[in-house]
Order: sequence, then C-alpha cells, then structure tokens
Amino acid sequence: MPWSVNEADPMSVNQFNEYSTIARVAVRSAENAFVSADKLAAEWQPLRFHQQPDLNEAIAEYSRFVELLGAHGAEIVPLPAADKLTLDSIYTRDSILICASGLILCTMGRASRTPEAEINATVYQQLGHPVAGQITAPGTLEGGDFIWLDNHHAAVGLGPRTNREGIRQLQEILGPDVELHVVQLPEPDHPDDVLHLMSIISPLDRDLALIYRPFMPQSFIDWLHNLGVAFVDVPDDEYPLMGCNVLAIAPRSVIMLENLPAVKTGLEAAGCSVATYKGLEISRKGEGGPTCLTRPLIRH
Repeated sequence: MPWSVNEADPMSVNQFNEYSTIARVAVRSAENAFVSADKLAAEWQPLRFHQQPDLNEAIAEYSRFVELLGAHGAEIVPLPAADKLTLDSIYTRDSILICASGLILCTMGRASRTPEAEINATVYQQLGHPVAGQITAPGTLEGGDFIWLDNHHAAVGLGPRTNREGIRQLQEILGPDVELHVVQLPEPDHPDDVLHLMSIISPLDRDLALIYRPFMPQSFIDWLHNLGVAFVDVPDDEYPLMGCNVLAIAPRSVIMLENLPAVKTGLEAAGCSVATYKGLEISRKGEGGPTCLTRPLIRH
C-alpha cells in the first residue's frame, strides 16, 4: 500500500501516470528561482539560456501559469528560494521522482543542480511523503527523463543527463512489479544542452500521447502501441518551439505554450481541452515547458 493504509489519506490512492487529475503539485516561482536581475545576469549564459529573462515579466507569466495549474482544484505546494540554487531550479520536475513507496532523490546530470533534490525533498517530507531511495554517483538521473504510463509501466530516457547506472538504481527502487522501458535518446547539439525523454513525449490520457516521431525509437513506439496508446504528432516546424512539452492536469485537459497552432489543433481534434500561457521568460528562454515547471506529487 503506497505510503498509507488510511483510505481518507489522498496519498493512499495516488495514481502513477502523467495524465490523471493533479491533486497536489510542487512549483518554484519565478521570484524564488530567478530572485534578482543580478542573479539572472550572472547565470543565464553559463546555464545556456537563450536570453536573459526579464524578472518582472517572468513573475507575471508565472502567476498566469499557476492560475491554470489550479483549474481543477490542485493543491499548489510552493518551494522556497535558497542560496545554493540556480535559475534551473524553476524546473522542479527534474530533482525528484515519485513512486509507490515515496520519493526518489535524483543525482542530476548537470552538477550545478545537485542541491535541488535535498532542498525540495525537505518540503515534500513535511507533507508526509517519505523517501524511498536516492540515486547515487556514478549514477545520474533527471526527472524529465522519466514517465509513468500506469502503476506497472514506466519509461526512462538514456541520454546525456541519465546514465545506465542511474537507470539500474532506479529499477532497484521501483522493484520487479514495474516494467521499465529504456529509451535511447538522440544526442543534443551541445553536450551541455538537454534533451529529456519528456522532450519527445507527453502522455495525455490512458490511451493517448503527444509525440515527436522523428526522435522516437521504433521499439518505444511499439511498446506504447502494445499498451494501447495512440498518438498525436508534433510537426517539424513546431517541435523547436517546445511543441512536444504539454502538461496534462487531468485526462485530456492540458496546459501548453501559446503560438503552437498545429499542435493545439491536433490536441483539440483528439478531444483535448487546451489552455495556453505565454512562457517566453519562464519557458522558452530556458527550454523548460509546463511539464518541467511542475512536480506532480499526487494524481487521482
């Protein structure tokens, strides 16, 4: 029984997928991650942001994003600022995974992000989420490289941020009841850039996912097909604009970046309701879309 035998406890009925209704989700605001114009000026280039974000605009964008996130009544868990954190800490998905026995703390592929897991875990533990395990060096694992399909099927990306040793440790923590499908990811254009598994797939419902087919290994497509998953395809011209990064806040109810008309049309044709946010400062400049900005803790 995950975490609790008390059926009144929402954690005891947690669903492990990327599409059930979000009941509790952790975020770190633009104010707490970006902090000041001086911090932005010092870090945006070393962290390979495309441009320096504007702090006031980023705060306004984030306010809109959180409004959309709470549309189905989700409990929003704010994460604090901390001296050890970088601008990347706004992307709360990556530092911790959730499984049936609790939190999995990640050792990040980007070393500057190492402090995030323990800082974030402290908040989650105060809410009653125990620690199930931790990925330790030389293993690396980032949350953007992992998706749940259902309580017994998950996929993990093997690439620049998540290595084989991290995946081996992950499988040990998940246990034999979870089938973990390993997806070989394409090499990014630059070794410090990131191409996570969630850069090429966003589950939308039990039987539907948004994908960028050119980067999907045929073995992964076949595995998903055997699980009954159909696909909405991201066109080539909208993929570089983060067209495949879409967050399901409930089955077929999604949040995505604006100005992606073909993706939006494809999602709506598949029966999805779509809400959009601007995201220039908090998403496009740092290459972190709505899935990256959130760590869902409980889905029902």
